[in-house]
Amino acid sequence: MDLAYTPEQQAFRAEVRAWMEANAPKEPLVTLEREEGYNQHVAWERTLASGNWGMVTWPEAYGGRGLDLIQWLIFEEEYFRAGGPNRANQNGIFLLGPTIMEFGTDEQKARFLTPMAKGEIIWAQAWSEPGAGSDMAAITSKAERDGDYYVLTGQKTWSSRAAFADWGFGLFRTEAGSKRHKGLSFLLFDLNSPGITRRPIRQLHGDTGFAELFFDEVRVPVANRLAGEGDGWGIAMATAGFERGLMLRSPARFQATAQKLVDLFKEKGANAPPSAREAVSAAWMGAQAYAYNTYSVASKIIAGGHIGAEASLNKIFWSELDRSMHRAAMQILGAAAELRVLADDSINAWLEGYIFSLSGPIYAGSNEIQRNIIAERLLGLPR
Repeated sequence: MDLAYTPEQQAFRAEVRAWMEANAPKEPLVTLEREEGYNQHVAWERTLASGNWGMVTWPEAYGGRGLDLIQWLIFEEEYFRAGGPNRANQNGIFLLGPTIMEFGTDEQKARFLTPMAKGEIIWAQAWSEPGAGSDMAAITSKAERDGDYYVLTGQKTWSSRAAFADWGFGLFRTEAGSKRHKGLSFLLFDLNSPGITRRPIRQLHGDTGFAELFFDEVRVPVANRLAGEGDGWGIAMATAGFERGLMLRSPARFQATAQKLVDLFKEKGANAPPSAREAVSAAWMGAQAYAYNTYSVASKIIAGGHIGAEASLNKIFWSELDRSMHRAAMQILGAAAELRVLADDSINAWLEGYIFSLSGPIYAGSNEIQRNIIAERLLGLPR
C-alpha cells in the first residue's frame, strides 16, 4: 500500500473540499432522533444528491460516481472535516444498497437504488424482535404467501430509523414450521402500508430514533423479496458483513471525534484526572490506526481481494474505540456531563454520544460473537 496520494486523488480532494465548504451546514443540525432533526437530515441528503455526492462508489447508472474505495475514504475525510452531518439514510446506502446490488434483480436495482442515493426514500432496518435480538435465527414474524403477495404478521423492535423512515427491510419466516436459519426470506416493505403500526421507543435522553413495528396482515408484493424464498439468512449475513465492514463507520468519523476530544481536553482538561490525558492520546492513536488499517483493506479489495474476518475485526475495533473516546470525554467533563446541562450543547453532544456508544459492542453483531467468528476463521474450524 502506497500512502502517497496521486495527483488525481489530490485534485479529487480539492473538489470535495470546495463543495463541502460551500454547501455543508454551518451550524449543527437537530438530532436525527427528533422529527425536526430527521427532516433537516433528509434535506441534507437531497443537497448531497444535487452535487452527485449521495453515494460516490455506486455506478453512475444508480446515482453514484463510480469511484473506488480510496476516493471514498478521501470523500469521507473531507466530509467530516467540514462537519458533515450523520447520514439519515445509512441503512439504505451502506447496508441495503450493497445487498440489492449483490442479490437484487435488474428491476429491483432500477427501482430502489437511485432513489436511495438521492435521499428520496429513507430506509429503516427491521431485524430484532422481542424474542430475537442478537440471535436473529429466533425470528418468528411470518410472511404467508397469497398469490403475488406475502401477508406479514408479527412484531419487530429496536428498528433503527423506523420512527420516521419511508421503507424498511427485514427477515420474515415464509416456511410454516421452519426453525432457526431455515425458511426465512428477506423482504422490503413500505412503512406506510395498511396494517403497519409504528411505536417510537423513547431512549434515556428522551429522543426516539428507534421504533417498534407491528404487522397486522400487511400485504407486501412478492416482487419485494430479495433472491429466492427461504434464502433470507444468507442474504442477511451478507448485509451484516456490510454493516461490520468498511462503509458504515468510516475512519474519518472517528478521526473527527478524536480531534474534537483533543480540543475538549485543551479547553476543559485542567481539572481532569491524570488518566484523561492518556485516554485522549490513546483515542487519537486508535483513530489513526483504524484509518491506516482501512486504507490497507481498501487497497486489498481494489486489487481483487475480499474481506473475511477483517469485517469482524473492524467492528470490534471501531465500537470499542467509540466507547473509549466518549468515556474519555466524560472524564474530562466530570459530573457536569451526567447532569446534562441543557444550556451547553457541546456537553449534551458528548453525553448523547456516550450513551449511544455504550450500545456499540452489541449492535451490528455483539463483539463476543465477532471474536468467535475470528477464532473460527483463524483456526479453520467448520461453521
